[in-house]
Amino acid sequence: MTSEMTRKRMHTGELYFCTEDLVQEQTAALEKLYDFNSTRPSETARRQELLKEMFAEIGENCYIEPPLHANWAGRYVHFGHNVYANFQLTLVDDTHIYVGNYVMFGPNVTICTGTHPISPALRKRQGQYNLPVHIGDNVWIGGGAFIMPGVTIGENSVIGAGSVVTKNIPANVVAAGNPCRVLREITEADQKYYRKNIPIDLNAED
Repeated sequence: MTSEMTRKRMHTGELYFCTEDLVQEQTAALEKLYDFNSTRPSETARRQELLKEMFAEIGENCYIEPPLHANWAGRYVHFGHNVYANFQLTLVDDTHIYVGNYVMFGPNVTICTGTHPISPALRKRQGQYNLPVHIGDNVWIGGGAFIMPGVTIGENSVIGAGSVVTKNIPANVVAAGNPCRVLREITEADQKYYRKNIPIDLNAED
């Protein structure tokens, strides 16, 4: 199978086997990721420049705290506007990861698109297939969460810290656990109280 055919299969969910050409492409991409992770805290403009070079799409006012880890340095990652990622975001971006606007990632979040067959013989040959991940607008993913291949998370939802998300999560819910499950819907009360029965004080913005 040619490298071009293999490259196409990376994005169709079909089984493929990595080629030397792909390894060389990936290494070149990772050189830029190394540069990004080596920037000083004051080099915000340089970081933004590198993100625009590395990512498939990145919107305005996005901030990613180094170190960032990504198989392809973000080549297949699409970020909307106002995305914030804390330390150690890991993107297994062997196929596309779509992230909406105003999404927040806690530290040590992992998003996987790549996975492997159960067959030991295929894994020995480094067989792989990939499934895209979709994360809607205004989602908050807590620290240490794992988002598995093929998952969609609906807008406004909250994923609790340490969760392992193996199935789709609907919009407007709080979900947590291993495996991650819906705990409750986001309600009007969440517009009045920010923690348990502690009221929101909008004067804090002044």
